Amino acid sequence: MMKKLLPVLFLIAGLGAGAVAGLFLTPGSADTEADAKAPERHSEETTDKANKTSGHSETSGKAGPYEYLKLTKQFVVPVVEKNEISALVTMSLSLETRPGISEEFYEIEPKLRDGFLQVLFDHANIGGFDGEFTQSDNLEVLRKSLLEVARKDLGDDVSRVLIMSVSRQDT
Repeated sequence: MMKKLLPVLFLIAGLGAGAVAGLFLTPGSADTEADAKAPERHSEETTDKANKTSGHSETSGKAGPYEYLKLTKQFVVPVVEKNEISALVTMSLSLETRPGISEEFYEIEPKLRDGFLQVLFDHANIGGFDGEFTQSDNLEVLRKSLLEVARKDLGDDVSRVLIMSVSRQDT
């Protein structure tokens, strides 16, 4: 009898705890009304502060703000030794660009991915992903090669290629 009653008790306790948490975490009507009546100047100040902290502003310049554009999918690069795949390297990349080129970036992303994959394959073929492949000198060479490809397609609007993640899995 107790074995059948225990799951029902846990279900009731879970539902009760969820309801209580929902009540406590829901903003009250007083908070919502106060936010609605807040002066517009406050929202402008908040926007200005957000722009300064995120590196974005309305003005653009060479040394000024940047936009970060992430390539939509990871790159998977095989490491080949003795005509067999010995490891797979996965990487996520982003570009540091001037603001406002995201539409152009996403239009040519397939072409960028193709160029980046060629650079990554070449890097793997010369042993760039062997040993201590995360060593800063090794990654800097890779970043420079990727930047050349990005600038070939997007021009000087790209200032850096950022390696967001890299991992190697031996097979």
